Amino acid sequence: MKHEFSRREFIQTLMAGVLLGPAVLQSQASNAGGIATRLFGKTGERVSIIGFGGWDLGFIDEKLAIQMVHHGVGEGINFIDNAWEYNKGRSEEVVGKAVASGKLRDKVFLMTKVCARDYEGAKRHLEDSLRRLHTDHIDLVMLHSIQYDGDRDRIFDPDNGALKAVIEARKAGKLKYIGFSGHQKPQVHIDMLSMPFEWDAVLMPLNIMDAHYNSYQKTVLPIVLERNIAAMGMKSLVGSFSRISQKVNVSAELCRRYSMSLPVSTLVCGWQNMDEMQLCINIARDFKPLTEGKIEELLDLSKTAAADGATEFYKDGSKGYGCSYHSRVLREGQG
Repeated sequence: MKHEFSRREFIQTLMAGVLLGPAVLQSQASNAGGIATRLFGKTGERVSIIGFGGWDLGFIDEKLAIQMVHHGVGEGINFIDNAWEYNKGRSEEVVGKAVASGKLRDKVFLMTKVCARDYEGAKRHLEDSLRRLHTDHIDLVMLHSIQYDGDRDRIFDPDNGALKAVIEARKAGKLKYIGFSGHQKPQVHIDMLSMPFEWDAVLMPLNIMDAHYNSYQKTVLPIVLERNIAAMGMKSLVGSFSRISQKVNVSAELCRRYSMSLPVSTLVCGWQNMDEMQLCINIARDFKPLTEGKIEELLDLSKTAAADGATEFYKDGSKGYGCSYHSRVLREGQG
């Protein structure tokens, strides 16, 4: 369902999120590299306000990707996102090489996502990820792209669900924290949050377009914050070519700043060269949230362009955007 609110109501929504998430924003501090860090929900971990998007690291030249990881971690970025399916496993392999060659394992918070919804599939994906990442444990494992019909029931199946495999892996010391991601239907996030399981983290789209259409900021973020679950943002530009900037006369920097001004622990950012990464490093150094006036201006500028949801194409189920592995499984009638 499309949500339509006045500009003033959106400002109030944003401020409400701030009030619900004081532990996140008030915990902000700068690390040795000057990059802002925030608490990661109730875990007690502290992560950089920006994090590497794993898909892009597996898409670009491997040597460049490794150099970027080494440089970014040296500057103070300690969060690295990934997923089992990204670039057919290449993303995890590249990050594994970067972390191992730079001796960075103790300096980074590694996250990856499993795609399978079933027990055996999730076990296999976890073992693949551990091998590719050259580590004996992963800090955060997420159930990836939860948005398909029946996902929740498959995952929570007590005998054959993916969650059973992830919990077993946590007990075995192969991972620390458990969460889920998705980017199509806010109600699916709400349904997952209603289940009897204490999630550690939730990843969702948060940008100036989302504020106007099928909004995660409006419906999901307050629930996550109220339960002190780590809120993680993504799609602040909607693609490396910044579809938002193309659609609305707003710079990529302001788009990033808007998402970082929300009470999120970290914002996952896709970078395909050093300049893109350096821009975010500069923003994240001693980061100051946008003023209410600037937020009001951005929401006003984006309202008309966001109204039909076309820019946030991933929210349209007919586009087929999501986890390619799980899409194939469903087509073949498995899982």
